[in-house]
Amino acid sequence: MKTKDIQKLKDKNIAELQKTLKEAREELRALKFDLVAGKVKNIKLIQETKKKIARILTFIKGNEATK
Repeated sequence: MKTKDIQKLKDKNIAELQKTLKEAREELRALKFDLVAGKVKNIKLIQETKKKIARILTFIKGNEATK
């Protein structure tokens, strides 16, 4: 993720972060199915998606702790 993408995540509230998390998890699920089917050429996308999910979860927990 680029710095500006991370900054956008920081600016979102918990509801928006949870929506983004749901979308990222769905994307990861689809990538895993495509990997098994042999459709994914760039395996690094799976790793990047996992990191994105971890960042989102970190921001959610950080926002909950401040409230």
